[in-house]
Amino acid sequence: MNAPNAAQIADWNGAVGERWAAEQQSLDALIQPFGDAALAAAKAAPGEKVLDIGCGCGETSLTLARAVGPSGEVVGVDVSGPMLRVARNRAAGLANISFMEADASQAPLPGGFSLLFSRFGVMFFDKPVDAFARMGRALTPGARLAFVCWQPAALNPWATIAAKAALAASGLPAPQADPRAPGPFAFADPEYTTGILEQAGFGSISVTPVEAPMRLGASPAEAALSALKVGPASRIAREAGPDAFPGLLQAVESALATHAYPSGEVSLPGRTWVVTGNWH
Repeated sequence: MNAPNAAQIADWNGAVGERWAAEQQSLDALIQPFGDAALAAAKAAPGEKVLDIGCGCGETSLTLARAVGPSGEVVGVDVSGPMLRVARNRAAGLANISFMEADASQAPLPGGFSLLFSRFGVMFFDKPVDAFARMGRALTPGARLAFVCWQPAALNPWATIAAKAALAASGLPAPQADPRAPGPFAFADPEYTTGILEQAGFGSISVTPVEAPMRLGASPAEAALSALKVGPASRIAREAGPDAFPGLLQAVESALATHAYPSGEVSLPGRTWVVTGNWH
């Protein structure tokens, strides 16, 4: 029997995590508007103790550490060793930030946190109610929750256009995945997400839409290469194998070219939810 979240942990310690670590700067820039919206909703204050779930390469942990100041503390948690190596290098010399390589739904967590935060890091748990209940037990009474997650894939053309083109070119069968299975779009339904949080012990849940353009590349070719490195299309590329890559690249480039600006730049909408609440 597989351990909880085993598939996700394997992905984030393999090709997916390595690519996110290698592309840290460009990927952080790509999703910065959504992280900024969640940080604004979180309202981290000097002296607070913050738990940053799915902290990845440390971008939000570093921002939170600046917000809480020397009297505060930030603990970033992630399953990805490759990404945490980047995070620790970036945070070297900062006394108010530390990182744990752990599955937050299973590992013992320190306590006393007044804020639970995540930027796209909480949609990957096999048992989300249990996961949020466990993380909640690391919080102080009345502690705040703030995270950002994706709206449905159909409303995020940055993901669907490349993935559909890659799938058609690959010859692979279309996946028959459960839309609520662990993955980037697992929390696309706000009612479902609210129900998970309430069952886990959170209240005063608010779900706010946030939309921003996502600059995928300076040209269709650049955007296509990026899409096949990271994101839904990249999984198709891995399954199809290296021999199929040139054909997939051409197909994705052609699909994205129809959405390019006269300058050649490809920028498509990203649509997310910023979710806030309080621990009981």
